[in-house]
Amino acid sequence: MATDYTQTTRRAPFLEAAQENYIDLLTQQVGRAPGSTGVPTLGELGPQVASQNVLTQAAQQQAASQAGLGQLTFGAEGQVTGVGQGTGVSGYQPYLTQAGQYSGPQAYQQFMSPYQQDIIDTTLAEFDVQTAQGVPQLAANAITAGAYGGGRDAIANAQYASDAARNRAQLQASMLGQGFTQANQLANQGFEQQRQLASLQPSLAQSSVQQLGAAGTGNLAYQQALLDAQQQQAQLAYNEPLSRIQAFGSGIAGQAGGVPTTTTNTGLGGGTVGPLSQALSAGLSAYGLGSIFGS
Repeated sequence: MATDYTQTTRRAPFLEAAQENYIDLLTQQVGRAPGSTGVPTLGELGPQVASQNVLTQAAQQQAASQAGLGQLTFGAEGQVTGVGQGTGVSGYQPYLTQAGQYSGPQAYQQFMSPYQQDIIDTTLAEFDVQTAQGVPQLAANAITAGAYGGGRDAIANAQYASDAARNRAQLQASMLGQGFTQANQLANQGFEQQRQLASLQPSLAQSSVQQLGAAGTGNLAYQQALLDAQQQQAQLAYNEPLSRIQAFGSGIAGQAGGVPTTTTNTGLGGGTVGPLSQALSAGLSAYGLGSIFGS
């Protein structure tokens, strides 16, 4: 009777040992949870956002002050969390307020020269001196004409005094008019200057905010690049052992096809056949089953 057996095929021992080592290493690597000893945390492995920097915050504060708002407060990440009570006055408002003082019918008074009255008094005094110097000449003319002390002389004196008074008044009015005209021109000039400053101030403030904001944006981009690089480094540190294990496994798989195997046959319940068994086997072969049962 044939003997039963099993057939076992095994790879080379060194290859089986390598496979077992591979499984052990892979199991260890899978068990390395983020944040465990020597392993980056989830925060380091995940994406991070750079916080707002002081340059951007300064730009935001300038913009708030320009709008008449108060002091800004910032959170841990640099974000705006509150606005303090401000003046409610925009940056250009003081210039408009000053311009308003330089308009209206009384605006010229602020620009009247403080020395104008002194100039008028001095000029009129000199006019009076010149007028007085003309009186003797008037008398001499009357004497020459033989009219001194008479009606013609009185009329001439009265006419001279009237002309002098009229000329004096015209001179005074002219100087006052010149002072008013000059003061009014200066008021208009001051109004225009303040109006131009009110128009210029917002653009200057905006330029400053933009410059600070641009510097802050550049700094923010640099900070974000650093965080991204740190994240990539953490991911590389976490994945590098697994990459080496995968390379190890690929190497084992590549070797498996070229390494010979060993086949072992193992019998199941086998042994030497006894004489009785041999005789029965021979009898059955010679006579068949019918001879045994007598049929």
